[in-house]
Amino acid sequence: QVLSLPIVVIVHGNQDNNAKATVLWDNAFSEIDRVPFVVAERVPWEKMCDTLNLKFMAEVQTTKGLLKEHYFFLAQKIFNDHSASLEDFQSRSVSWAQFNKEILPGRGFTFWQWFDGVLDLTKRCLKSYWSDRLIIGFISKQYVCKLLSTEPDGTFLLRFSDSEIGGVTIAHVIRGKDGSSQVENIQPFSAKDLSIRSLGDRIRDLGQLRNLYPNTPKDQAFGSHYNSEWVGAG
Repeated sequence: QVLSLPIVVIVHGNQDNNAKATVLWDNAFSEIDRVPFVVAERVPWEKMCDTLNLKFMAEVQTTKGLLKEHYFFLAQKIFNDHSASLEDFQSRSVSWAQFNKEILPGRGFTFWQWFDGVLDLTKRCLKSYWSDRLIIGFISKQYVCKLLSTEPDGTFLLRFSDSEIGGVTIAHVIRGKDGSSQVENIQPFSAKDLSIRSLGDRIRDLGQLRNLYPNTPKDQAFGSHYNSEWVGAG
């Protein structure tokens, strides 16, 4: 006898996300000599970080993995804790329920459903941008405001949407004549949006965007991602 890799049988496509979560958890956290179907209910957060990173790199087919600041954002999200430090999270463990059963506060989806949506979007539409480190992605709206509030007018960055599954949004600074600043978040783009017009071309279209945070002119950062279509005068 030999145990196979885990298999989940589903009867409808809407069960696909939960099935992937079950297989991922079993593959990553079960012991080789375990009793069949017995898997840890809680795992160290550091192990979860390694698993999410490996999954992200494999799905997106990129050599650019998650960074320390990305893990910090993900920990704040899964533990619903914005007061703990990066070191505090390293000693915690995360449960299956936190991973894929409990709905995130104020949302209609679980942590895994949200993360899987990011995976799918990045794999389908954002691989080259991510690999060129043009997308911060895993960063909170609150922290974006802190980063951008002191920057010049037109400074922007890209983050994955908190409120929608599989969306990327552009946050940018608008500085008034009195010197006051306001950070605006453009309506998130979905995979469907980006299949119609690429992210690079959308950024080129938006005249209010000038420099990718912290200070790279947008044409220098995204020029290689523009389509070489001829744009005539309107």
